[in-house]
Amino acid sequence: MRGLVLLVILLVGAVAARADTHGIAMHGEPKYPPGFAHFDYVNPNAPKGGRLRLAAIGGFDSLNPFIIKGEAAKGLGLTFESLMARSQDEPFSLYGLLAGSVDVAPDRSWITFTLRPEARFSDGKPVTVDDVVFTYKTLRSKGRPNHRLFYRQVTSVTRPGPNKVKFDFGSGENRELALILGLMPILPKHFFAGRDFERTGLDAIPGSGPYEVVELEPGRLISYRRRSDYWGLSLAPNRGRYNFDRIDYTYYRDAGVALMAFKSGDYDLRFEHDPARWATLYDFPAVAAGDVVKEEVIHGLTQGMRGFAFNTRRPMFADPRVRAALAYAFDFDWANRSLFHGAYRQSASYFSNSDLAAVGPPSAGELALLEPWRGRVPDEVFGPAYAPPFADGPAGLRRNLKQAFKLLTEAGWLVRDGRLVDAKSGRLITFEILLADPRDERIALAFAQNLERLGIAARIRTADAAQYERRRRAFDFDVILTDWYQSLSPGSEQLYYWGSAEAGIEGSRNYVGVRDPAVDAMVGHLTAARTRPELIAATRALDRILLWSHYVVPLYHDTVERVAYWHGVAHPAVVPLYGHQLTTWWSIAP
Repeated sequence: MRGLVLLVILLVGAVAARADTHGIAMHGEPKYPPGFAHFDYVNPNAPKGGRLRLAAIGGFDSLNPFIIKGEAAKGLGLTFESLMARSQDEPFSLYGLLAGSVDVAPDRSWITFTLRPEARFSDGKPVTVDDVVFTYKTLRSKGRPNHRLFYRQVTSVTRPGPNKVKFDFGSGENRELALILGLMPILPKHFFAGRDFERTGLDAIPGSGPYEVVELEPGRLISYRRRSDYWGLSLAPNRGRYNFDRIDYTYYRDAGVALMAFKSGDYDLRFEHDPARWATLYDFPAVAAGDVVKEEVIHGLTQGMRGFAFNTRRPMFADPRVRAALAYAFDFDWANRSLFHGAYRQSASYFSNSDLAAVGPPSAGELALLEPWRGRVPDEVFGPAYAPPFADGPAGLRRNLKQAFKLLTEAGWLVRDGRLVDAKSGRLITFEILLADPRDERIALAFAQNLERLGIAARIRTADAAQYERRRRAFDFDVILTDWYQSLSPGSEQLYYWGSAEAGIEGSRNYVGVRDPAVDAMVGHLTAARTRPELIAATRALDRILLWSHYVVPLYHDTVERVAYWHGVAHPAVVPLYGHQLTTWWSIAP
């Protein structure tokens, strides 16, 4: 009995030790202590004022970024706030924003937020617990698929005291849920009274963030004005941030037109993701005169996966041998030299450029997670890490195409009149590669030309941004060229990417249609990880299963962030782990 009492005392003490904290980290303790002044990657003395002009591609028809319908305007995140703010120089840590303090269970089975009484929406109304509960219930039932997925794991919501709201998660198996709730954007309940939340429109939603919509031209321009009455500018996570009085997004038809506009000085800064353009199209006079600054920053971020993604809902791609075969037709070496000035690295992981990527044979920690699935996942999962096909010149490509043909033959395909057909039905193997960016046509055409040598006719179609997104959301494609972005602390979003339950939900990012209980189990281990080593083991195990299932043709990734900007804007000397943050820049224009 005495031992039981002592155990209760220890447990109560553990809870108390976590109560009323200023921040929480996914693993370990947050970097910044209570009472910290500002994040290390800001200039706390940055001047306020001026205007930042930015570019966007395509168009928009909605000011509600929380629903699947419509195309939301760029920059709307400036108008909304979450309960906590994420720092950009840690893998995953949050600090109080709308919530002045949090109380977290040691086993992460619940979290309680205490709201700041001074928090206000842009229409002057206070941010209340009613708004938090309304937001949670609305996004859980009507929000985007990722919100529905995450928030439906909450078992109950209660109000333990004034300005307090508590979320319970039952068993606490998903240790990330507490942080996910901390990142929930809070919406004004009063604004949606009598409104259809799921209907697109151009009425600005009052947010509690530092900016508000001040001007818009549907599909062409949206402007944000810094609120003079913003309640939270002096909070530590906000110091040195939100420095421009106004931020404009001008929309352009495509990236080529946008680049020409930048050269003409029509907007202030541009991140360039194409190393070929960086090498060949940024030698204009303003650069030589010093009016435009070019910078390259080597980063340590995980680069996720960019690749040709197969829609396994299509019978043609149901067989992993077919998917594996087609990867042999992509010649990374030629593409990198000929199209990208040798700037890229070939991707061999869904978590490229990080310690989360699978390497070598599985570790003991990985094997402990994978062994229960032996015989139900590819045998290769238990051997060396996946390495994508590499063709070192024409001879290597011929060798790879022979291996591709061998796999296709094993899968029941044969050549008839120079075309690959199904041996039983005689059906041709042909498919469409859907693109959103004309720049990707070069790489898709190179891939298609090699597929032609196998007797496969691959059509290339480039859709406008809106059409591409509609078709991708509805899984109305054969193959797409797409990206899965990853953080240094992967978690519940992996269910959104690969979860079996998400494969049939339009708007999810399970584009390839993964329905694999082993994948679901690895994601479960990942979200339940209590330490960083446990997280790494679970992520690498997930990586191995995805790679050896051949859902994509891996392409390439970059380890350099490239930005060009006109002399009228500046940024802090310190660039954080997650790269440049536009909210920390300021104006130096006269």
